[in-house]
Amino acid sequence: MFKKTLMALGLTLFAATAMAATEGTDYVKLEKPYAYGEGKLTKVFSYDCPFCFKYDVGVDPKVLPRIEKETGLVFNPVHLETKGKYGRVASEFLAMCMLKDKAAGVSIESKDSLFKKAKDAVYKAYHKKGERWTAGEAAFLKTLTDATGISADEFNKAKGDEAVKKLCDEWKASYDIAKIQGIPAYVVNGKYLIMTKSIRGLDGMVNLVKELSAMK
Repeated sequence: MFKKTLMALGLTLFAATAMAATEGTDYVKLEKPYAYGEGKLTKVFSYDCPFCFKYDVGVDPKVLPRIEKETGLVFNPVHLETKGKYGRVASEFLAMCMLKDKAAGVSIESKDSLFKKAKDAVYKAYHKKGERWTAGEAAFLKTLTDATGISADEFNKAKGDEAVKKLCDEWKASYDIAKIQGIPAYVVNGKYLIMTKSIRGLDGMVNLVKELSAMK
């Protein structure tokens, strides 16, 4: 019996060891932590990025509810303004929407959130319809205003608001993260960047985030 117990314990320890995340393979510890990511699962993305769109549609809806429930981490999407012709205006508009949602007590993951409406509209136009807004920024902005009901005039006033500018400035720090392996980039607690190429299924991603969230 004692021998069997030791064998079972050994197998358990082996399994636990096998499941342990490996630095450099499954994740990297950021040399410069993302200052605004404590207690959060930060996702750096761009409307211009096809992989960001694929994760947004096929991964996030399936893993985020589990991650939030099992770790307590808050989802924190951060738009990368340096990618895409209209990256800056996209960041300003999404930041404005995020702040409006917060003020209204609406989760940015809710189908009714301004943030989600704007993000989904620009993703759909770019990646499904092949829209490139060759008519200029006004055409790009129209996609966002039509989706949210926020007028261009309202946006032009809001983007000068200190809170919007502050959030956009915070997001600029995500460029250093994006340089490491590209985007989408998922960062746990502002410290641990998940190596997306090593993710093995939805359960694997959830378990990895759980493990990293428990690390100091």
